[in-house]
Amino acid sequence: MAGLNLLAWREKAREEKKKQFFLLVGTSAAFAAACVFGAHQYMQSSIEYQEQRNQFLTTEIEALEKQIKEIEQLDATRQALLDRMQVIEDLQSTRPAIVHLLDEMVNALPKGMYLLSLRQENTKVQLEGKAESYARVSSYMNRLDASPWLSSSNLNIISTKPDEKNADILLRDFKLDVTQLLRQGKDGEATTDQIKTPEKSGGGS
Repeated sequence: MAGLNLLAWREKAREEKKKQFFLLVGTSAAFAAACVFGAHQYMQSSIEYQEQRNQFLTTEIEALEKQIKEIEQLDATRQALLDRMQVIEDLQSTRPAIVHLLDEMVNALPKGMYLLSLRQENTKVQLEGKAESYARVSSYMNRLDASPWLSSSNLNIISTKPDEKNADILLRDFKLDVTQLLRQGKDGEATTDQIKTPEKSGGGS
């Protein structure tokens, strides 16, 4: 037994262990490479999927922004139409008011005075004219205040000048403001169908 040589067996066992070691290392490296490749593929797939979702969201957002712009344009068009309709309704509702205004101005005008100009801004009416006396101007203002279509007459300026045609006659230049009252009828228009305007005599004061 003392002369038994175990060197060849040990060498063979050592080679076998080396093979097993390298096989294990190779297997581990291959497994690690497979894991890395799988993880890379998974991440790449996730990135591509997220990019597709981002592109889809971008496309949808652009479509929604386009729709929003179209809606804003439609809203602007609708508002413009509503504004035009309101203007038309306002014109229709105040259309008879001009006739009533002129009628009231003429009917309330006493003898011995006349108007030179009439200007209107919204419901404020500015009158300029000439009168033979202060009493006629006062009478005219009282008649305007008594009208159901006019109120709040206010005398601004009055001055005395001789008549250009007859120097013996002194005329009073006057300027006064009066407020126009708009009354709505059943049809929504300014009307006097249900308002009886008191008759005014054309006699002077």
